[in-house]
Amino acid sequence: MGTLAAVLAGKKIRTFKDQYKAIVTGDIKDVDGVLKITHINVQYSLKLPKEKREDAWEALENYIQLCPAAQSVIGCIEITHELLMEDLSE
Repeated sequence: MGTLAAVLAGKKIRTFKDQYKAIVTGDIKDVDGVLKITHINVQYSLKLPKEKREDAWEALENYIQLCPAAQSVIGCIEITHELLMEDLSE
């Protein structure tokens, strides 16, 4: 969450606690008798001004290359992410 929040901040999109959250789920499978995490999905929710949606999509598409946690497990664990956006009431 922190890396995406930093990229969003660079695009002047605020990530206050009441506007930004993530739900993380994953799959654990038996691989040759050993339980392993095989997939992680992160579902981000963000309230933002309507005119910032394009910037938010761009941030989502680019933040993972900067994320230390993701970069540590890419190649071992499949990572997917999605961004649910809601227009912020002015």
